[in-house]
Amino acid sequence: MALAAAVTGLLVVGGCVSMSESTYKDLFPAYSDVKVRPAGSILVRIFKEESELEVWTLGADGRYALQKTHPLCRWSGKLGPKKTAGDRQAPEGFYRVAQTQMNPNSRYHRSFNLNYPNPLERSLGYKGDSLMVHGACSSAGCFAMTDAGVGEVYAEAEKAFALGQGDFQVQAFPFRMTAENMARHRADPNIAFWRNLKQGYDIFEVTRREPDVAACGGRYVFDSRRRDGQPIEPASACPPLETRVAPEVAAKRAEDAKTLQTLLSEGRGGTPMSYVDGGMHPSYRDMLKRLGAKELASQTSMTAVQISRPDALMDDSATTGR
Repeated sequence: MALAAAVTGLLVVGGCVSMSESTYKDLFPAYSDVKVRPAGSILVRIFKEESELEVWTLGADGRYALQKTHPLCRWSGKLGPKKTAGDRQAPEGFYRVAQTQMNPNSRYHRSFNLNYPNPLERSLGYKGDSLMVHGACSSAGCFAMTDAGVGEVYAEAEKAFALGQGDFQVQAFPFRMTAENMARHRADPNIAFWRNLKQGYDIFEVTRREPDVAACGGRYVFDSRRRDGQPIEPASACPPLETRVAPEVAAKRAEDAKTLQTLLSEGRGGTPMSYVDGGMHPSYRDMLKRLGAKELASQTSMTAVQISRPDALMDDSATTGR
């Protein structure tokens, strides 16, 4: 019983209740009632530990399909949210990028601003600004994906804006939020925050639909609305909420809890990521070892922007625990 309770704590944030399918449909007749996007809209997901950035495109059926997975050349800091200005920490959370946040003349070729801190982070007093996804292979709190890589993503965003998309959602995660990875990181001080992120992760992972994101009580709330119809305020305690949970999402969470319980009971939690400062996709780490920092800089940046802290990436232990 104690283990089962611990597993539930790893995967579920208190106060969230799954609904029956009939209740779900009665409360929210259709996803489109909450958010409407034109076909061709994009959504971006970022995974630190795997050093990957995904671009998803919305189809006519209202679901997103994976367009491409890009390797990240460099991110800095550690796993966990950014809280302090100047800490080199790349952020984790849910962000919205409007056309005004796109920069075609960045010193790192192209860039888009994640608009950190988001409403939740501001309510928690987190500090920092100008956190980007950009080119080159240098990071001081940003996600660098080479000039060629960011050029592709930038072009897709421009297409989406031209189709009428007002902004696109960026979901930044510490790792792919599987039961196995939650088990590996169960002792991390950020685990409660990651359980909260996983709620939004699960919605998109299962339904391929963009979760509606708000915040209150120091955490994200997804696909929720106040019972009194008023706006959800990030800086306030959570009021009574109506939260829709699709049956298939509830089923995934139950299955993940079962898998996690099995992993922990068999002592197969695994080993967390080991790193000195951030990470780099294995393909670029291999190039760094073979070619050296100077040559990698010339291949990832038109202006040969130097690789940030290359020595922190040369140790074979600075890799994932996968």
